Amino acid sequence: MNLYRKLRNIAWRASMKGLERGPHLSRYYMYHRLKAVGRQLPDRTGRVLSISRSSNVCEIMEFTPSEIVQADYPEHNMLSLKFPDESFDYVISDQVLEHVEGSPQDAVEECRRVLKPGGVAIHTTCFINPIHEAPADYWRFTPFALKHLHRDWSETIEVGGWGSFDVWIAELDGVRYTAVPNAKWHPFHRLAMKNDPNWPIVTWVVARK
Repeated sequence: MNLYRKLRNIAWRASMKGLERGPHLSRYYMYHRLKAVGRQLPDRTGRVLSISRSSNVCEIMEFTPSEIVQADYPEHNMLSLKFPDESFDYVISDQVLEHVEGSPQDAVEECRRVLKPGGVAIHTTCFINPIHEAPADYWRFTPFALKHLHRDWSETIEVGGWGSFDVWIAELDGVRYTAVPNAKWHPFHRLAMKNDPNWPIVTWVVARK
């Protein structure tokens, strides 16, 4: 990072000092939307399957589940979940689908298999994003792609994406993963809430079986 970028980084962080803050830049808008969707669901209890450390989404969507079952990689694989048919009210994966070593459609069908009738799947993933290994990075998804993967489900409750070209300026400043202040007047908050449909960095879908 050059001197100019270092100074901008320091200025960004100093301007947020003492402010209440939420998720980091790449998650702020998406989690804001998921919270709104969660509040519209008629039942936020029941049994939840959390794929690869995704249980944070339960808190974001204000669920009060009866049970959260963790299915973490590599003990569990999204392509062949070790659970009986119709076992869960919700299946959640947060930034997992791009790491599936195989067909994303098969992964989505596995989620449908383990959901009870009327159960809901929540998947977040990415589109315009650097390659990141966890353990490997295979796929990218537009909102259209996520809707297509759930085309045979009974309902797509929400499908969307967030991003803008301006986010990459923050990337160069080294603050993309900095927590966003909740103060609406702050420039970093405004950047976090700015959305250009042509530049989705993260994408998500909420679908009913």
